[in-house]
Amino acid sequence: MNPTPKQWKAWKILTDLVVNELTFGGGAGGGKTYLACAWLTIMAEAYPGSRWMIGRRELKRLKQSVLVSLFDFFVKSGYVNGVHYKYNSTDSKIVFSNGPDQSRPYDGGSEFVLMDLAPTPSDPNYERLGSLEFTGGFIEEASEVAQKAKEVVFSRIRYRIDEFGLIPKLLMTCNPHKGYLYIEFYKPWKAGKLSPDKAFIRALVQDNPHISPHYIKSLKKLKDKVLRARLLLGDWEYADDDLSLFIYDAITDMFTKQRHENDDKTSYLSCDVARFGADKAVIMRWEGLRVVEIKTYEKSSMPTLETEILVMAQKYKIPMSRVIVDEGGIGGGVVDHLKCKGFVSNAPPIEEKTKREMRQVEYKVNYQNLRTQCTYELAECVNDRLIAIETDSVTHQNEITEELEQIKARDVDKDVKFKIISKDDIKATLGRSPDFADTLMMRMYFEVKPERKKAKTYGSNPLI
Repeated sequence: MNPTPKQWKAWKILTDLVVNELTFGGGAGGGKTYLACAWLTIMAEAYPGSRWMIGRRELKRLKQSVLVSLFDFFVKSGYVNGVHYKYNSTDSKIVFSNGPDQSRPYDGGSEFVLMDLAPTPSDPNYERLGSLEFTGGFIEEASEVAQKAKEVVFSRIRYRIDEFGLIPKLLMTCNPHKGYLYIEFYKPWKAGKLSPDKAFIRALVQDNPHISPHYIKSLKKLKDKVLRARLLLGDWEYADDDLSLFIYDAITDMFTKQRHENDDKTSYLSCDVARFGADKAVIMRWEGLRVVEIKTYEKSSMPTLETEILVMAQKYKIPMSRVIVDEGGIGGGVVDHLKCKGFVSNAPPIEEKTKREMRQVEYKVNYQNLRTQCTYELAECVNDRLIAIETDSVTHQNEITEELEQIKARDVDKDVKFKIISKDDIKATLGRSPDFADTLMMRMYFEVKPERKKAKTYGSNPLI
């Protein structure tokens, strides 16, 4: 192995007894996969009988990428299939011939286990990994893998590590991506606050002297500015992609917009109810399109939320017709008890004729469901700088920004209906539920279905 300076830095981390998780990511061509192949092979030979996991979201793509690089490394290292190792394509396993009994060298030899890490409807919690144990692991293109999958894999790294004098070690490679790796590794690394058990190394194609100049030239020719920023420059702070509904600058402007005398003062409450595990309940109080108060609850019982909503509604004279609560799960009980508006994500979209009459919209837009319709309405309001959020909490600002950045259109070429990525996909990317974004989105119900105001009458003549 002839490592680049960045690979050598990573190698020292991969062989220390301090860091458990290393994210080695930057642009394309930084030598990420080659480093992984070298580390896994050398560790397998150094610790006979060890077992190493190699994973990617799709096993087929893993075999087309990592496996090709691994066999190339084997050839350069003088390894011969059937002599130094055996590859079983059916079991997706590589076994080394370094077992304790050389008359049967593959019995008890070190192993590479190739894993598919995509979630499945029948196994959303990755229980298929529950009976497996590994000495160490490598996840290729970890940004494509759900955070839960990464966490389950890491929990299974314990096979003979005490016997070998090792610690759990997980290597993840990726290109820049604004998901959980950005939140968990890149941002703390940039701020100098990354915990000692984690490490991040930014490796660019320019850091790899072994790369072909033609490869660099091809990256420079990329026309997509976001793709070029990610793959050539290793830019983790890249701008909006074409499918993003929210403009980044417009998101940040929400926290700096000043009040105006003619701002709408009509009060509303929107509430996203915690339903699972780490989900939080969020209540937002609005004056027009301005959020003037945010309350969060990590684990709230239904009576507590009901009481809080009722107290806020009475204090600020907000009628229940202007209070909206996520009706899914236990939120249905809150809606039933308070007699407020209930929000059902998968409900049909609201007919656009009222909006067309009020805003003179000349065409009808087909949305997949009410959640999609209200999300597009929110994006329109945010991008037009109509929404403001008053909060001094940097945590709230960061989480709101991260959640809105993840909301993207999908299937734009497949259907006439407007669609957005699922909440589960956003949750898998962020590693948490987009509770703030959902609470903002529900307020848009009152924009797509505004109140019908009764005409004031004097005698028989209505005055509108």
